[in-house]
Amino acid sequence: MTRGGPVPKPDALVFDVLGTLVDEPAGIRSGIRAFAPALDDVAVERLLALWQDHVAHEQAAIGDGERPYRDSAALDREAARRVADAAGPDGTASAAVEALAASARRLPPWPDTTDGLARLAERFPLVGLSNASRAALLELDAHAGLRWHLAVSAEDARAYKPSPEVYRLAVEASGRPPERLLMVAAHAWDLRGAQRVGMRTAYVRRPVGDPPASSDRFDLYADGLADLAEQLDRA
Repeated sequence: MTRGGPVPKPDALVFDVLGTLVDEPAGIRSGIRAFAPALDDVAVERLLALWQDHVAHEQAAIGDGERPYRDSAALDREAARRVADAAGPDGTASAAVEALAASARRLPPWPDTTDGLARLAERFPLVGLSNASRAALLELDAHAGLRWHLAVSAEDARAYKPSPEVYRLAVEASGRPPERLLMVAAHAWDLRGAQRVGMRTAYVRRPVGDPPASSDRFDLYADGLADLAEQLDRA
């Protein structure tokens, strides 16, 4: 993978969670299968796309001021209802829909996540910065075994990344200037948002991420958390 320039020496690392540290599609896919076991793989993937498209569209609508802020748990419930209407029998019980929505808070970590965070935590303060609501982030962290020194939810800004207000939450909470923070994410759009407030950036490749464009210039490019740790060890 193409590398950036000199390896930065940050005071703290700020991590995206969904997609970067946990496999969001896998967790939601499992929830859909539990909700409708008779569905074949093609149908499951279609419903997963329906869920993801709804959440992305509504987050963008909130960012554009087209609808009032609603937290991630509310958007997941909306998405679950749409999936249930598309896949389940008419009049699906609300408890079943709520159980489906809860799958967005039970996401498996990537194989390198736990050990990678533990290794990085030996050298740096770690901050989780997620679009997940405060309550959802608590469940996500507990289920996946994520290790933080601090976890920050976009709910506190009543906005979603890549709105600059969200990244400023991490800057303010860390007590450090943005250029002393390294934002780590598997989504190029997320890193671009961090750059706009002056943060340094590290792209970590994941199967479900948003890869960099040829015009992107991030400080680090890593194949996983072990690779990221090794590059930072050399700094």
